[in-house]
Amino acid sequence: MLTRTRKSSTRTRRAGAAALPAGIAILLALSACAGQPGAGGTTGAEQQSKTVTLIVHDSFGDADAFSAAAKAATGYDVKVITAGDGGALTNKLVLTTGAPIADAFFGVDNAFASRLIDSGAVAPFAPARLPGRAGELSAQLLEDPSGQVPAGAKLPMVPVDFGATCVNVDTGWFEEHGIAPPKTYEDLADPRYRDLTVLIDPTTSSTGAAFLIGTVSAFGESGFADYWTRLMKNGVRIESGWTDAYNGQFTQGGGEGTHPVVLSYSTSPAWTLSDDGETSTTRALLETCTTQVEYAGVLKGASNPTGAQAVVDYLLSREFQDTIAETMYMYPVDTDASLPAEWKRFAAMPTAPHDLTPTQIGEGRERWLKAWSAATE
Repeated sequence: MLTRTRKSSTRTRRAGAAALPAGIAILLALSACAGQPGAGGTTGAEQQSKTVTLIVHDSFGDADAFSAAAKAATGYDVKVITAGDGGALTNKLVLTTGAPIADAFFGVDNAFASRLIDSGAVAPFAPARLPGRAGELSAQLLEDPSGQVPAGAKLPMVPVDFGATCVNVDTGWFEEHGIAPPKTYEDLADPRYRDLTVLIDPTTSSTGAAFLIGTVSAFGESGFADYWTRLMKNGVRIESGWTDAYNGQFTQGGGEGTHPVVLSYSTSPAWTLSDDGETSTTRALLETCTTQVEYAGVLKGASNPTGAQAVVDYLLSREFQDTIAETMYMYPVDTDASLPAEWKRFAAMPTAPHDLTPTQIGEGRERWLKAWSAATE
Protein backbone atom coordinates (compact mmCIF):
# COMPACT_ATOMS: atom_id res chain seq x y z
CA MET A 1 0.00 0.00 0.00
CA LEU A 2 1.16 3.50 -0.81
CA THR A 3 1.34 6.27 1.72
CA ARG A 4 1.39 8.94 -0.93
CA THR A 5 0.68 9.16 -4.60
CA ARG A 6 0.78 12.05 -7.03
CA LYS A 7 -2.21 14.30 -6.91
CA SER A 8 -3.75 15.05 -10.26
CA SER A 9 -4.70 18.55 -9.13
CA THR A 10 -1.08 19.60 -8.73
CA ARG A 11 0.93 17.76 -11.37
CA THR A 12 -1.66 17.43 -14.14
CA ARG A 13 -0.71 18.51 -17.66
CA ARG A 14 -4.16 18.70 -19.15
CA ALA A 15 -4.61 18.99 -22.87
CA GLY A 16 -7.96 20.75 -22.71
CA ALA A 17 -8.11 24.54 -22.61
CA ALA A 18 -10.95 26.83 -21.62
CA ALA A 19 -12.66 28.47 -24.58
CA LEU A 20 -10.67 31.56 -25.44
CA PRO A 21 -13.56 33.88 -26.31
CA ALA A 22 -15.27 33.19 -22.99
CA GLY A 23 -12.08 33.91 -21.07
CA ILE A 24 -11.57 37.17 -22.91
CA ALA A 25 -15.17 38.17 -22.30
CA ILE A 26 -14.83 37.60 -18.58
CA LEU A 27 -11.65 39.63 -18.38
CA LEU A 28 -13.14 42.43 -20.46
CA ALA A 29 -16.08 42.53 -18.11
CA LEU A 30 -13.73 42.76 -15.15
CA SER A 31 -11.86 45.58 -16.85
CA ALA A 32 -15.09 47.44 -17.49
CA CYS A 33 -16.04 47.17 -13.84
CA ALA A 34 -12.60 48.37 -12.82
CA GLY A 35 -13.10 51.47 -14.92
CA GLN A 36 -15.90 52.69 -12.66
CA PRO A 37 -15.20 54.73 -9.51
CA GLY A 38 -14.94 52.52 -6.43
CA ALA A 39 -17.02 52.86 -3.31
CA GLY A 40 -14.23 54.81 -1.68
CA GLY A 41 -13.82 57.12 -4.65
CA THR A 42 -10.93 55.13 -6.21
CA THR A 43 -10.87 55.49 -10.00
CA GLY A 44 -10.51 52.53 -12.34
CA ALA A 45 -6.96 53.55 -13.29
CA GLU A 46 -5.92 53.84 -9.65
CA GLN A 47 -7.43 50.45 -8.81
CA GLN A 48 -5.84 48.87 -11.86
CA SER A 49 -2.40 50.09 -10.83
CA LYS A 50 -2.78 48.06 -7.63
CA THR A 51 -3.86 44.85 -9.37
CA VAL A 52 -1.82 42.31 -11.31
CA THR A 53 -3.31 39.42 -13.26
CA LEU A 54 -1.10 36.33 -13.52
CA ILE A 55 -2.05 33.60 -15.99
CA VAL A 56 -0.69 30.12 -15.19
CA HIS A 57 -0.92 26.48 -16.27
CA ASP A 58 -3.34 24.32 -14.35
CA SER A 59 -0.64 22.60 -12.29
CA PHE A 60 0.14 25.80 -10.43
CA GLY A 61 -1.11 24.76 -7.03
CA ASP A 62 -3.09 26.82 -4.53
CA ALA A 63 -3.89 30.07 -6.33
CA ASP A 64 -5.51 31.69 -3.29
CA ALA A 65 -2.50 31.00 -1.09
CA PHE A 66 -0.19 32.37 -3.76
CA SER A 67 -2.28 35.51 -4.19
CA ALA A 68 -2.16 36.24 -0.47
CA ALA A 69 1.58 35.62 -0.23
CA ALA A 70 2.36 37.64 -3.35
CA LYS A 71 0.27 40.55 -2.11
CA ALA A 72 2.10 40.55 1.21
CA ALA A 73 5.45 40.54 -0.60
CA THR A 74 4.73 42.98 -3.44
CA GLY A 75 1.84 45.16 -2.25
CA TYR A 76 -0.22 44.29 -5.34
CA ASP A 77 -3.57 42.51 -5.45
CA VAL A 78 -2.73 39.42 -7.50
CA LYS A 79 -5.40 37.63 -9.49
CA VAL A 80 -4.50 34.17 -10.77
CA ILE A 81 -6.25 32.70 -13.80
CA THR A 82 -5.54 29.30 -15.35
CA ALA A 83 -5.21 28.28 -18.97
CA GLY A 84 -4.83 24.52 -19.17
CA ASP A 85 -1.58 22.77 -20.00
CA GLY A 86 1.60 24.68 -20.78
CA GLY A 87 0.94 24.23 -24.49
CA ALA A 88 -2.60 25.59 -24.19
CA LEU A 89 -1.23 28.49 -22.14
CA THR A 90 1.25 29.31 -24.88
CA ASN A 91 -1.48 29.20 -27.53
CA LYS A 92 -3.62 31.68 -25.60
CA LEU A 93 -0.75 34.07 -25.09
CA VAL A 94 0.23 33.94 -28.75
CA LEU A 95 -3.35 34.46 -29.93
CA THR A 96 -3.69 37.55 -27.71
CA THR A 97 -0.31 39.13 -28.53
CA GLY A 98 -0.47 42.89 -28.02
CA ALA A 99 -3.82 42.68 -26.21
CA PRO A 100 -2.96 40.23 -23.41
CA ILE A 101 -5.51 38.64 -21.12
CA ALA A 102 -3.13 39.04 -18.18
CA ASP A 103 -0.14 41.10 -17.09
CA ALA A 104 2.29 38.26 -16.40
CA PHE A 105 2.48 34.54 -17.07
CA PHE A 106 3.97 31.42 -15.54
CA GLY A 107 4.21 27.89 -16.91
CA VAL A 108 5.39 28.18 -20.51
CA ASP A 109 8.18 25.62 -20.81
CA ASN A 110 11.21 25.16 -23.05
CA ALA A 111 9.18 23.18 -25.58
CA PHE A 112 7.15 26.31 -26.36
CA ALA A 113 9.29 29.23 -25.14
CA SER A 114 10.66 30.13 -28.57
CA ARG A 115 7.14 30.28 -30.01
CA LEU A 116 6.08 32.81 -27.40
CA ILE A 117 9.20 34.92 -27.93
CA ASP A 118 8.95 34.82 -31.73
CA SER A 119 5.31 35.93 -31.58
CA GLY A 120 6.31 39.18 -29.84
CA ALA A 121 3.98 38.41 -26.91
CA VAL A 122 6.57 39.10 -24.20
CA ALA A 123 8.08 42.32 -22.87
CA PRO A 124 11.76 41.79 -21.95
CA PHE A 125 12.79 43.06 -18.53
CA ALA A 126 15.76 42.92 -16.16
CA PRO A 127 14.92 40.68 -13.18
CA ALA A 128 15.87 41.83 -9.71
CA ARG A 129 17.81 38.60 -9.10
CA LEU A 130 18.65 35.31 -10.82
CA PRO A 131 19.21 32.84 -7.99
CA GLY A 132 20.93 29.46 -8.22
CA ARG A 133 20.56 27.93 -11.65
CA ALA A 134 18.37 30.73 -13.01
CA GLY A 135 21.34 32.50 -14.59
CA GLU A 136 22.61 29.35 -16.29
CA LEU A 137 19.16 28.43 -17.60
CA SER A 138 18.58 32.00 -18.81
CA ALA A 139 21.85 31.87 -20.72
CA GLN A 140 20.65 28.68 -22.40
CA LEU A 141 17.46 30.45 -23.42
CA LEU A 142 19.53 33.26 -24.94
CA GLU A 143 22.07 30.72 -26.25
CA ASP A 144 24.84 32.90 -24.85
CA PRO A 145 28.11 30.99 -25.48
CA SER A 146 29.56 32.39 -22.24
CA GLY A 147 26.92 30.51 -20.26
CA GLN A 148 26.25 33.68 -18.28
CA VAL A 149 23.74 36.49 -18.39
CA PRO A 150 25.31 39.97 -18.48
CA ALA A 151 24.53 42.12 -15.44
CA GLY A 152 21.37 44.12 -15.98
CA ALA A 153 20.46 42.26 -19.18
CA LYS A 154 16.83 42.25 -20.19
CA LEU A 155 15.37 38.78 -20.60
CA PRO A 156 12.28 37.74 -22.55
CA MET A 157 11.34 35.44 -19.67
CA VAL A 158 12.99 33.95 -16.59
CA PRO A 159 13.25 30.30 -15.47
CA VAL A 160 11.37 29.58 -12.25
CA ASP A 161 11.64 25.81 -11.91
CA PHE A 162 12.94 22.79 -13.77
CA GLY A 163 12.61 19.04 -13.77
CA ALA A 164 12.95 16.03 -16.02
CA THR A 165 10.33 14.02 -17.84
CA CYS A 166 11.30 10.35 -17.61
CA VAL A 167 9.72 6.98 -18.17
CA ASN A 168 8.69 5.46 -14.81
CA VAL A 169 8.15 1.79 -14.00
CA ASP A 170 6.16 -0.11 -11.39
CA THR A 171 9.00 -2.13 -9.87
CA GLY A 172 6.66 -4.44 -7.97
CA TRP A 173 4.79 -5.42 -11.13
CA PHE A 174 8.00 -6.49 -12.83
CA GLU A 175 9.16 -8.44 -9.77
CA GLU A 176 5.83 -10.21 -9.55
CA HIS A 177 5.96 -11.19 -13.23
CA GLY A 178 9.62 -12.19 -13.18
CA ILE A 179 10.58 -9.72 -15.89
CA ALA A 180 13.51 -7.31 -15.77
CA PRO A 181 12.16 -3.78 -16.20
CA PRO A 182 13.18 -1.73 -19.23
CA LYS A 183 16.03 0.76 -18.95
CA THR A 184 16.35 2.59 -22.27
CA TYR A 185 14.36 4.07 -25.14
CA GLU A 186 15.16 0.99 -27.21
CA ASP A 187 13.78 -1.30 -24.54
CA LEU A 188 10.34 0.26 -24.91
CA ALA A 189 10.24 -1.01 -28.50
CA ASP A 190 11.40 -4.51 -27.51
CA PRO A 191 8.72 -7.23 -27.88
CA ARG A 192 9.42 -8.26 -24.26
CA TYR A 193 7.56 -5.10 -23.23
CA ARG A 194 4.73 -5.25 -25.74
CA ASP A 195 1.52 -3.55 -24.55
CA LEU A 196 3.08 -2.41 -21.25
CA THR A 197 3.81 1.28 -21.92
CA VAL A 198 1.62 4.38 -21.87
CA LEU A 199 3.01 7.65 -23.24
CA ILE A 200 1.51 11.12 -23.73
CA ASP A 201 0.48 12.99 -26.87
CA PRO A 202 3.01 15.78 -27.63
CA THR A 203 0.42 17.77 -29.55
CA THR A 204 -1.72 18.20 -26.44
CA SER A 205 0.70 17.99 -23.52
CA SER A 206 3.96 19.70 -22.59
CA THR A 207 5.01 16.49 -20.82
CA GLY A 208 4.48 14.59 -24.05
CA ALA A 209 6.26 17.30 -26.02
CA ALA A 210 9.29 17.00 -23.75
CA PHE A 211 9.47 13.23 -24.37
CA LEU A 212 9.20 13.79 -28.13
CA ILE A 213 12.10 16.26 -27.94
CA GLY A 214 14.07 13.62 -26.06
CA THR A 215 13.54 11.09 -28.85
CA VAL A 216 14.66 13.63 -31.46
CA SER A 217 17.78 14.27 -29.40
CA ALA A 218 18.46 10.54 -28.96
CA PHE A 219 17.69 9.28 -32.48
CA GLY A 220 18.23 12.38 -34.60
CA GLU A 221 15.80 14.08 -36.91
CA SER A 222 16.25 11.30 -39.46
CA GLY A 223 15.57 8.49 -37.01
CA PHE A 224 13.06 9.54 -34.36
CA ALA A 225 9.95 8.98 -36.51
CA ASP A 226 11.03 5.38 -37.23
CA TYR A 227 11.48 4.88 -33.49
CA TRP A 228 7.91 6.03 -32.87
CA THR A 229 6.67 3.67 -35.58
CA ARG A 230 8.39 0.81 -33.76
CA LEU A 231 6.85 1.92 -30.47
CA MET A 232 3.38 1.85 -31.97
CA LYS A 233 3.95 -1.62 -33.44
CA ASN A 234 4.94 -2.71 -29.93
CA GLY A 235 1.57 -1.73 -28.53
CA VAL A 236 2.41 1.59 -26.86
CA ARG A 237 -0.70 3.42 -25.72
CA ILE A 238 -0.91 7.20 -26.05
CA GLU A 239 -3.04 9.36 -23.76
CA SER A 240 -3.83 13.04 -24.10
CA GLY A 241 -2.40 14.19 -20.77
CA TRP A 242 -0.46 13.22 -17.65
CA THR A 243 -3.53 12.52 -15.52
CA ASP A 244 -5.05 10.15 -18.08
CA ALA A 245 -1.72 8.34 -18.43
CA TYR A 246 -0.52 8.18 -14.82
CA ASN A 247 -3.72 8.09 -12.81
CA GLY A 248 -5.78 6.31 -15.44
CA GLN A 249 -3.48 3.75 -17.08
CA PHE A 250 -0.43 3.24 -14.82
CA THR A 251 -0.56 0.28 -12.41
CA GLN A 252 0.68 2.54 -9.59
CA GLY A 253 -1.61 5.45 -10.43
CA GLY A 254 -4.22 4.67 -7.80
CA GLY A 255 -6.87 3.46 -10.22
CA GLU A 256 -7.43 0.34 -12.32
CA GLY A 257 -4.49 0.88 -14.65
CA THR A 258 -2.91 -2.07 -16.44
CA HIS A 259 0.31 -0.50 -17.79
CA PRO A 260 3.42 -0.82 -15.57
CA VAL A 261 5.43 1.64 -17.69
CA VAL A 262 4.41 5.32 -17.94
CA LEU A 263 5.81 8.70 -18.91
CA SER A 264 6.07 10.94 -15.86
CA TYR A 265 8.84 12.79 -13.98
CA SER A 266 12.09 12.00 -12.22
CA THR A 267 10.45 13.22 -9.01
CA SER A 268 7.52 10.78 -9.24
CA PRO A 269 9.15 7.97 -7.21
CA ALA A 270 9.39 10.31 -4.22
CA TRP A 271 5.58 10.29 -4.09
CA THR A 272 5.00 6.54 -4.32
CA LEU A 273 6.60 5.50 -1.06
CA SER A 274 6.09 2.33 0.94
CA ASP A 275 4.31 2.52 4.30
CA ASP A 276 7.58 2.94 6.19
CA GLY A 277 8.95 5.49 3.70
CA GLU A 278 12.08 3.42 3.19
CA THR A 279 11.44 2.40 -0.40
CA SER A 280 9.56 3.60 -3.44
CA THR A 281 7.27 1.36 -5.43
CA THR A 282 8.28 3.05 -8.69
CA ARG A 283 11.53 4.03 -10.37
CA ALA A 284 12.41 6.63 -12.98
CA LEU A 285 14.48 5.37 -15.91
CA LEU A 286 17.18 8.03 -15.98
CA GLU A 287 18.33 7.06 -19.48
CA THR A 288 14.97 8.23 -20.88
CA CYS A 289 14.86 11.75 -19.47
CA THR A 290 14.52 15.21 -20.97
CA THR A 291 14.94 18.46 -19.06
CA GLN A 292 11.85 20.63 -18.72
CA VAL A 293 12.21 24.28 -17.67
CA GLU A 294 9.21 26.45 -16.77
CA TYR A 295 9.39 30.19 -17.33
CA ALA A 296 7.60 33.34 -16.20
CA GLY A 297 7.52 36.76 -17.77
CA VAL A 298 5.79 40.04 -18.46
CA LEU A 299 3.35 40.26 -21.36
CA LYS A 300 3.68 42.96 -23.99
CA GLY A 301 0.83 45.43 -23.63
CA ALA A 302 0.22 44.54 -19.98
CA SER A 303 -2.09 46.92 -18.14
CA ASN A 304 0.29 46.91 -15.20
CA PRO A 305 3.83 46.12 -16.40
CA THR A 306 5.45 47.41 -13.21
CA GLY A 307 3.28 45.20 -11.05
CA ALA A 308 3.78 42.30 -13.46
CA GLN A 309 7.55 42.52 -13.04
CA ALA A 310 7.17 42.65 -9.26
CA VAL A 311 5.14 39.44 -9.31
CA VAL A 312 7.63 37.69 -11.61
CA ASP A 313 10.43 38.77 -9.28
CA TYR A 314 8.43 37.26 -6.42
CA LEU A 315 8.37 33.93 -8.27
CA LEU A 316 12.18 34.02 -8.06
CA SER A 317 12.21 34.97 -4.39
CA ARG A 318 13.40 32.49 -1.81
CA GLU A 319 9.98 32.57 -0.19
CA PHE A 320 8.24 31.26 -3.30
CA GLN A 321 11.10 29.01 -4.37
CA ASP A 322 10.78 27.18 -1.04
CA THR A 323 7.23 26.12 -2.00
CA ILE A 324 7.90 24.73 -5.48
CA ALA A 325 8.95 21.18 -4.67
CA GLU A 326 5.92 20.48 -2.48
CA THR A 327 3.33 22.22 -4.66
CA MET A 328 4.50 21.52 -8.21
CA TYR A 329 6.91 18.58 -7.80
CA MET A 330 9.59 20.42 -9.77
CA TYR A 331 13.03 21.58 -8.70
CA PRO A 332 13.31 25.29 -7.77
CA VAL A 333 15.95 27.25 -9.69
CA ASP A 334 17.21 28.56 -6.35
CA THR A 335 19.57 25.79 -5.32
CA ASP A 336 19.34 26.90 -1.68
CA ALA A 337 15.56 26.44 -1.59
CA SER A 338 13.92 23.72 0.47
CA LEU A 339 13.49 20.19 -0.87
CA PRO A 340 11.68 17.25 0.72
CA ALA A 341 14.10 14.87 2.46
CA GLU A 342 12.94 11.92 0.35
CA TRP A 343 13.98 13.66 -2.87
CA LYS A 344 17.63 13.01 -2.07
CA ARG A 345 16.92 9.27 -2.21
CA PHE A 346 14.13 8.91 -4.72
CA ALA A 347 14.05 11.98 -7.01
CA ALA A 348 17.47 12.16 -8.61
CA MET A 349 17.93 14.35 -11.67
CA PRO A 350 19.47 12.58 -14.69
CA THR A 351 23.14 13.28 -15.32
CA ALA A 352 22.87 12.98 -19.12
CA PRO A 353 19.38 14.08 -20.22
CA HIS A 354 18.42 14.04 -23.88
CA ASP A 355 18.10 17.78 -24.43
CA LEU A 356 17.99 20.27 -27.29
CA THR A 357 18.40 24.05 -27.14
CA PRO A 358 15.35 26.33 -27.24
CA THR A 359 16.40 27.52 -30.70
CA GLN A 360 16.66 23.96 -32.01
CA ILE A 361 13.24 23.21 -30.56
CA GLY A 362 11.73 26.33 -32.09
CA GLU A 363 13.15 25.57 -35.51
CA GLY A 364 12.05 21.93 -35.55
CA ARG A 365 8.98 21.68 -33.33
CA GLU A 366 6.24 21.89 -35.97
CA ARG A 367 8.12 19.61 -38.34
CA TRP A 368 8.62 17.02 -35.61
CA LEU A 369 4.97 17.11 -34.59
CA LYS A 370 3.88 16.46 -38.18
CA ALA A 371 6.32 13.56 -38.47
CA TRP A 372 5.13 12.20 -35.11
CA SER A 373 1.48 12.36 -36.22
CA ALA A 374 2.30 10.45 -39.40
CA ALA A 375 4.29 7.82 -37.48
CA THR A 376 1.55 7.19 -34.92
CA GLU A 377 -1.49 7.10 -37.20
